[in-house]
Amino acid sequence: MAANQFKKDAVAELKDKISKAQSIVLVDYQGLTVNEETALRKNMRESGAEYLVAKNRLFKIALAEAGITESFDDLLEGTTAFAFGYDDAVAPAKVVYEVSKTKMKEEMFKIKGGLLTGKRVEASGMEDLAKLPSRDQLLSMILNSMLGPVRKLAYAAVAISDKKELETA
Repeated sequence: MAANQFKKDAVAELKDKISKAQSIVLVDYQGLTVNEETALRKNMRESGAEYLVAKNRLFKIALAEAGITESFDDLLEGTTAFAFGYDDAVAPAKVVYEVSKTKMKEEMFKIKGGLLTGKRVEASGMEDLAKLPSRDQLLSMILNSMLGPVRKLAYAAVAISDKKELETA
């Protein structure tokens, strides 16, 4: 009876995490050493994401209870870990992608696919997401593009002012 309650609690916790997450990256974590996994968890926490390992069957049940109707059966085979992105949908994909690049030669630790705002995304889509600039970088790029014309106007005003000073002198 206690084991059954443990499973119900685990499904409820997963359902809560799925409901809150903007993105979830499903990862085949085979071949990761304990030290690498510890570093990965640390990087996830620092980026505002969460990494955990759960039973595939419990995750399937939690997906159904969270109202996700798409099938993930093909992704939920073998060793699967889950990276949840709550505030930044890109963060977990970025962290996982960086680790997967170091493990590519061995064909270990690879992105299986994921979930982005409630929709299934294939592995290539999650990798493309990981290659996007972070939210802060995007905001910086937007601000730079907005400040560009203002900066040019300021340079022009200074140049006109300097020219008038030279003419009067």
